[in-house]
Amino acid sequence: MKFAAFETSTEWCSVAVWIDGEIAGVEERAGNAHSERVLPMLDRLVAAAGITIAQFDAVAFGAGPGSFTGLRIACGVAQGLALARGLPVIGISTLEAMAEESGGSRVVACLDARMREVYYSASEKSGPRWQEVIPARCVAPAAVALPPGDGWVGCGNGFAVYGSLGLAKVIPDIHPSAVAVARLAAPRLAAGEGVDAALASPLYGRDKVAFTIEERISR
Repeated sequence: MKFAAFETSTEWCSVAVWIDGEIAGVEERAGNAHSERVLPMLDRLVAAAGITIAQFDAVAFGAGPGSFTGLRIACGVAQGLALARGLPVIGISTLEAMAEESGGSRVVACLDARMREVYYSASEKSGPRWQEVIPARCVAPAAVALPPGDGWVGCGNGFAVYGSLGLAKVIPDIHPSAVAVARLAAPRLAAGEGVDAALASPLYGRDKVAFTIEERISR
């Protein structure tokens, strides 16, 4: 199986290519230039691997939560590649990709959602998959509830902004990557869990994008 994976939900832009169990990936701190960089990054990976985009069997992308614009870019690129070739698409949770990237087995993933809120979830590794203990949600940092038990590690920039939030160990520099998305997508695609490209959609996590002028003044 061969497929591409995209992750653009944060300031990092990353692309990976899975080729029969081998992964190659590249990432750049893109700021707001994800749309300009993501396809050239894919072209570099494909050329280095000695394959063509026409050989892909599927496409994966980081579905969110995260930057609304970034999520739309990853989903749109995945849909564009897949629609033209009739390929299945699979979206992978950004928070799950962070947990995978952390290397831990009991992980609280936490992203700064702006507007004095965070996206977070708690998951445990079970074989090749993660099981949610606390489903993804968007809350004020003070409302973050820690999962029961010991050995939990926090990862993500939510901890860089708001502190440890009660966890003994945090790794704030962890961010979601296309390599992690690819690792999580591979067994699901093999199990036939991909969907028609037209059905792929981001997981925004909330509807509101920014404070109103009145809300900013009152705060």
